[in-house]
Amino acid sequence: MPAVSLSSANHQPTQNFEIRPFSAAVGAEIVGLDLGRPLNDADFARIHQAHLDYNVVVFRDQRITPQQQIDFSRRFGVLQIHVLKQFLLANHPEIFIISNIKENGQPIGLGDAGKFWHSDLSYKEFPSLGSMLYAQELPEEGGDTLFASQQLAFDTLPAELRQAIDGKRAAHSYTARYADEVFAGIRRPTLTEAQLAEVKAVVHPVVRTHPETGRRGLFVNENFTTHILDVPEDESRQILAELYAHSAKPEFIYRHQWQDGDMVFWDNRALIHLATGCPSHLRRRMHRTTIQGDVPF
Repeated sequence: MPAVSLSSANHQPTQNFEIRPFSAAVGAEIVGLDLGRPLNDADFARIHQAHLDYNVVVFRDQRITPQQQIDFSRRFGVLQIHVLKQFLLANHPEIFIISNIKENGQPIGLGDAGKFWHSDLSYKEFPSLGSMLYAQELPEEGGDTLFASQQLAFDTLPAELRQAIDGKRAAHSYTARYADEVFAGIRRPTLTEAQLAEVKAVVHPVVRTHPETGRRGLFVNENFTTHILDVPEDESRQILAELYAHSAKPEFIYRHQWQDGDMVFWDNRALIHLATGCPSHLRRRMHRTTIQGDVPF
């Protein structure tokens, strides 16, 4: 369970905000909430439940500082520090910069984050519970983010495919597709030996159980999953290809079109997501905090 603060937050006034579900398979927007103000425990509990119910919540019209984003994120659990230290926000290492902007010829953030469907940090022993992405600078076109429910994907698996993955485990590696160029002109920085040591391959169940809701969902993705254990290599490739094709069907997807002031909080235990990219000449900058989850089971 996330770490819920029981401090003086109880004495803060209740905020009058609405939770409005989207018509898509997942997602809801939260309107009228100011994350720059302290949240009492009742308001926090409503947000926590909305996150479990809808898997993606969009906080509209936020004007918060990096420290306020960190403090709010930390109420859900321990924050994870990204391996690409050069893209961490100065004086706030909990914030990872996702951006295509260059200053003095050098990228200020990771320019191609989310280029394949993935669940954040599935390559870690303790994958992410969830991520919060806060819009800092948005392009005039493009830049949408897609979210696909892996619980609905599992629920609708063909019987033969469900049987093929029953009880199976898969390996995940940060470097699986690290060097692939997808967004034109963007190359990732070479990892040092110390960075490689932080991201050694791990093994997780192909189907995981959500630790808070008990729902089962697929837990493989085209970005980080390398193979299924204990099956022949060609069979592993075939099963994974079928899972990937099924997992991103349109009926499982919410497409987020970013607005100024948006902060989006998604559940990496229940979803995969994808960045659609934007024209390279248009500036985009986002700040991400990532909350540590549990060992998948």
